[in-house]
Amino acid sequence: MTFFKRQLFWFLTVASAILTIAVHPLKINATQSPSAAEAVQKVDILQAIVLGFVQGATEYLPISSTAHLKVVSVALGWGDPGAAFSAVIQLGSIAAVLCFFWKDLSRIVKNATRAIVLSDYMDFDLRLCMGIIFGTLPMIFSGILVKLFIRDFDNSPLRSMSAIAIASIVMSILLGLAEKFSKRQRDFEHLGIADGLLMGIAQVLALIPGVSRSGSTLTAGLFLNLERETAARFSFLLGIPAISLAGLVQLQDFFSAGIDGSQIASLIAGIISSTVFSYIAIAGLLRFLKTQSTWIFVWYRLMLGIVILGVRN
Repeated sequence: MTFFKRQLFWFLTVASAILTIAVHPLKINATQSPSAAEAVQKVDILQAIVLGFVQGATEYLPISSTAHLKVVSVALGWGDPGAAFSAVIQLGSIAAVLCFFWKDLSRIVKNATRAIVLSDYMDFDLRLCMGIIFGTLPMIFSGILVKLFIRDFDNSPLRSMSAIAIASIVMSILLGLAEKFSKRQRDFEHLGIADGLLMGIAQVLALIPGVSRSGSTLTAGLFLNLERETAARFSFLLGIPAISLAGLVQLQDFFSAGIDGSQIASLIAGIISSTVFSYIAIAGLLRFLKTQSTWIFVWYRLMLGIVILGVRN
């Protein structure tokens, strides 16, 4: 127990250095940020479908969907789609994970409710539910801080290509260390509230493109000696509240800005595309991690970061 807690401590400490590197040049921008409507206008239906594919294919892989959305958009000459559009089409990824885990989620809610009525606080599903709730709180708190203090987040150094490259390289190293030193002794039935909270803290790092929400939580899960599939499965469940809240907040902003029919069509196309490919990615990753390690993602993220830095220079 002490050993893997020490591992996780170093993971969170080193990963937090990403924040220092990315935030160092950041100055709080007090000017009004671009409207949500302007952010969507530059994304047509075809682009939305392609970006939905990128979002869906990468959201649940430990390689950062936000980073790939920006990299692909910039590479194709479309420009940065913006944090707002990226957050909204993540609703498709939520629809996919809800569909994939519907039976599990129904059981968890049903059993957790019954445990509360019976005051059975040792019930596994209740503890799992509480783990997801406690694990979501750090992301909510951090998201509020970003919303309040980083007005022009789309144009901040946090979303720069250099920050994405650095985050990708650092997280590839951390995932490699987790893969090498994790004992992978604990299955899904041995998850606890503490696992949810610690993986939730790691999830906060995903506010920086290039870190990857699933990558940071999967890495934390491995440092907690969870089996690979267990860490990935719980990462998916833990992401439901955080991604849903981010997407719904941005969606509200879009409608408040008065978007037109073409913009709505682009959002719908992106969400549908994201839903389909997210479902495929979830099923594929869980099947892959039953028999394979995460080294392919380690090397991919390392090379991605190096290539981005090379192109930037």
